[in-house]
Amino acid sequence: MHEMTLDDLLGAVISWLPLVMVLLSLAAAALIFPLPEHRGRLRATVNLTAAVLKVLLIVALVPPVVADGARPEVSMPFLPGIDLVLRADPLALFFAGLSAVLWLLTTVYAIGYLKGSPHRSRFFGFFSLCVTATVGISFSGNLITFLVFYELLTVATYPLVAHRGTPQALHAARLYLRYTLSGGLAVLIGVVWLTMYAGPADFAEGGAESVTELAAASPGTATLIFVLLVGGLGVKAALFPLHGWLPQAMVAPAPVSALLHAVAVVKAGVFGIVRVVDDVYGIEVTAALGVLTPLLLVASFTILYGSYQALRQTDLKRRLAYSTVSQVSYVTLGITMMDVTATAGGVVHLVHQGIMKITLFFCAGLFAEVLGVHRIEDTRGLGRRMPLTSAAFTVGAFGMIGLPPTAGFISKWQLGEGALASPHPWVLGVLVLSSLLNAAYFLPIVLRLWAPEPVQAEGRDRGRVHEPAPLVVPAMITAGFTLLVGLAASVPFAPLRVAEYIAEGVFR
Repeated sequence: MHEMTLDDLLGAVISWLPLVMVLLSLAAAALIFPLPEHRGRLRATVNLTAAVLKVLLIVALVPPVVADGARPEVSMPFLPGIDLVLRADPLALFFAGLSAVLWLLTTVYAIGYLKGSPHRSRFFGFFSLCVTATVGISFSGNLITFLVFYELLTVATYPLVAHRGTPQALHAARLYLRYTLSGGLAVLIGVVWLTMYAGPADFAEGGAESVTELAAASPGTATLIFVLLVGGLGVKAALFPLHGWLPQAMVAPAPVSALLHAVAVVKAGVFGIVRVVDDVYGIEVTAALGVLTPLLLVASFTILYGSYQALRQTDLKRRLAYSTVSQVSYVTLGITMMDVTATAGGVVHLVHQGIMKITLFFCAGLFAEVLGVHRIEDTRGLGRRMPLTSAAFTVGAFGMIGLPPTAGFISKWQLGEGALASPHPWVLGVLVLSSLLNAAYFLPIVLRLWAPEPVQAEGRDRGRVHEPAPLVVPAMITAGFTLLVGLAASVPFAPLRVAEYIAEGVFR
C-alpha cells in the first residue's frame, strides 16, 4: 500500500486551490446578500477577508505553476462525457492574479465610495458573484467550463450597471444585456458545434489535438466555429462594431466602471479570445485557416477608431470608455501577429492595461464624488485642489500614452518590436498613430489639471479639498504599480517575464 508523502499531500492540497478560490467568492456572496444595510462593518470584513485570501492563494500557486511546471487541476462531472475542469496554468494565474489584486483595491474603493448609500448588501453580493465568475473564467480548463462562468459574469454584472435605478442606468443595463447575451449565444452555438465535432475542447499549449484534426478534415466548419467563438467573445472585448454597450454603461457607479474596464468584463472577453486562438485552435491552425489576418485588421481598426472617438468626448468617463475600446484591442493585436515577442506584448497588456485603466477610473470617481466634476472642461486647476488624485491620474494617462518608464511603454515596446519581426511590419504604424491619438486626448486633461485656475467669484473657496483615504489610497497604489511594473519589467515573475513564458509556450 502506497504511503502518502508530504509532497503528495502538498500536491493534493494545491490541486484543489482553483476550486477553493471559486467557492471562497461564492461563500462571500452568500454571506453578504442577507446582511441588513446597517451591518457595514461586517459586510466590509467579509469582502476584504475573501479578497485578501484570494491574493494569498494566487501567490502560493505562482512558484509551483510558473517555476516547477505543475498544473493543479480539479474536474467535476457536468454533462454525459463532459466535465467542468478548473486548472491553474500560467495564463490562468496571470488573469487570476490581475483580478485578485485589483479586486482587493476595488473593494476598498467601493466600500468608501458607497458609504451611506442604499442597497449596499445587494451591490456587494453581486460584486462577489462577479468575482466568482471571473475566478472561474481564469481557471477554466476547457471551453464548456469557460462558457458557464462567462455567462454567470453577464448575469451578475447586470444589477451592478443598473444599481442606481435611474432611467439612464436601466437603459444602459438593458443595452449591456442585449449585447452580451447576443454575444453569449454566439459563443454557446460555437461551443456546442465544436463539442459535437471534436468533443470537449481542453485548453492546451499549441491547441487541442481534436480541434487540429477537425481543422485538417473540415477547414470550412472549423473556420465558421472560430468566427462564432471570436465574434461572440468580441462583444465583451469591445471589438468594433460590437463595442456600443461600453460607453453607455458609464452611468454606473465608479467602482462598477473600474470592474467593467480593468478587471472583469472586457478582460473576460479578450482573455477568451486569447484562449481560443492559442489554446483551443493553436497559432499554427489559426494561421492555416486564414483567420488571423482578418482578426488583426479588426483589432487595428478598433484601436484607431476607439482613439478617434475618445478624442471627440467631452465627458471624462466616456473618454476613458472609448480609450478602453482602443486599448484592450492591443491584446488581440499582439496575439494575431504570429510572433513570440508580439504575443508576449499582447498578453502582458492584459495586466498593464488593467492597472492603468483602473487608476484612471478611480480618479474620475474621486473628481465626481468630491467636487462633482464630470466634464473635461471642468478639470482645470484640480491639481492644486486634489493633488494626490491628479498625480495618480497623470501617471495613468502617461501609461496609456506609452511614455517611459510606465507599464504602457513596456507593452507598446514589445508590440512594436514584435511587429517589425512579424509578417505585418505595417502594424508599427498603427501603434505610432494610436500613441499620438492617446497623447492628443490625454495630454490636454493633464495640462488642465495642473494649469492655474481661472479667476473665480470673490469669496468662493478654491483651496485644497479633502481626498477620502478609502478612495485615494487605491488610486495611488495602482499608479505606483503602473510605474513599478515598468521599472521592474525584467525582474523574475514580473508580468513581462510571465507573459514571455506564456508566449514561448504558444510557439513551442
